[in-house]
Amino acid sequence: MITYISLLRGINVSGQKLIKMDALRKSYENLDFHNVTTYLQSGNVIFTGKDTRPDELAQTITRQIEKDFCFDVLVIVLSIDKLKQIIDSNPFVKNNNKDKNFLHVTFLSSKPLKFDLNSIEEKKLNGDEIIISDNAVYLYCPNGYGKSKLSNSFLEIKLKVGGTTRNWKTTNQLLKIAQQIR
Repeated sequence: MITYISLLRGINVSGQKLIKMDALRKSYENLDFHNVTTYLQSGNVIFTGKDTRPDELAQTITRQIEKDFCFDVLVIVLSIDKLKQIIDSNPFVKNNNKDKNFLHVTFLSSKPLKFDLNSIEEKKLNGDEIIISDNAVYLYCPNGYGKSKLSNSFLEIKLKVGGTTRNWKTTNQLLKIAQQIR
């Protein structure tokens, strides 16, 4: 069995796309996944399953959620190794002048192929920093993510790929939970 981390975009936000975590766990168990664990109410699910490509798992989970809850949601699935690579590659962590409370990661559903970096950089507020990689966008938003113009929706439009954002604490907690059920 392989341990995976799945990130659902936009559930339980502002009363939209509501899913109770016990119902979500049951949905995953119906797919024959094991050790299903949720973290917070925002669509973070850690589970074990057969060795399958993460993009195939994402499609399977998306279909199951649509069947069980009657709405479409973006699902991104990562292996422990991929999540650890994304965490280890965060360039802002190495800078002791950066308050980790203002770090965020936007996980991407695929590699952004063609985008205008200048049009993204133009939206930065004073102090905002952004670095785009093949599978994640690293954000430092010292004025708060909620005030930043570098929102999840903005990045999806500019990069032409789906994504979902997590704060640095949640990102690291997901890895910790996944390593415990490994």
